[in-house]
Amino acid sequence: MGQRIHFVVDPQGWCCMGLIILIWLYNTVFIPKVILFPHYEEGNISVVAVLCYYFCSLFCIGSLLRASVADPGKLPENPKIPITEREYWELCNKCNMMRPKRSHHCSRCGHCVRRMDHHCPWINNCVGEDNHWLFLQLCFYTQMLSSYTLILDFCHYYYFLPLKKENWDVFIFRHELALLRISAFMGLIMLGGISRLFYTQLMGIFTDTTGIEKLSNCCEDISRPRKPWQQTFSEVFGTHWKILWFIPFRQRQPLRVPYHFANHV
Repeated sequence: MGQRIHFVVDPQGWCCMGLIILIWLYNTVFIPKVILFPHYEEGNISVVAVLCYYFCSLFCIGSLLRASVADPGKLPENPKIPITEREYWELCNKCNMMRPKRSHHCSRCGHCVRRMDHHCPWINNCVGEDNHWLFLQLCFYTQMLSSYTLILDFCHYYYFLPLKKENWDVFIFRHELALLRISAFMGLIMLGGISRLFYTQLMGIFTDTTGIEKLSNCCEDISRPRKPWQQTFSEVFGTHWKILWFIPFRQRQPLRVPYHFANHV
């Protein structure tokens, strides 16, 4: 996709990301097999419902994998500092390297990241300037997929017509209730956790403030020019075309950020 591959060696991050992939795989395999395909074959739902579920699932795993391996904005060892921007760079007291202001040193990854928001173990990567847009897409499509799954679980018992179970697979027939209860439990956990995270991310973009800046300036009233929300979102996603904000399978083109808007840390 035109981005550098960034791979973090962290067993804890591998376990967290592996758990997310297992939850995604469970719902992508069993929900269509238990609900979508049987109800589609009996005419209770249309093919659009099936395709929408798979599109949500594809975009969810696509944004997850891209966010986990995309370079979040790692600074090179010997960065070239433009003469006109030298006053906006500072020395990192941990790795003794020059970095732009609003950058932060990640102790887990061992290097500085441009406009770092936080280190997320669930993607085993930092969330920084170059992959923040993918992390937002991951939060959005995870909510979509979890909500869709919960709606299907509910409709299967309380809305759709009963299925002719004699055509079902023996394993699915015997363990249908357990499979759907597991799916509903995972859907509720994912939706609750991701919704809170997604809200804090959106508020951070609206105020043009990273998670680290919120922690370091939590008791200070920072007075600085405020950009329109369209501008802050365009800078994160790398495009002014709003339809492209929802597509993870593309290359991000960074927009230049005026330094007088920066919140220095």
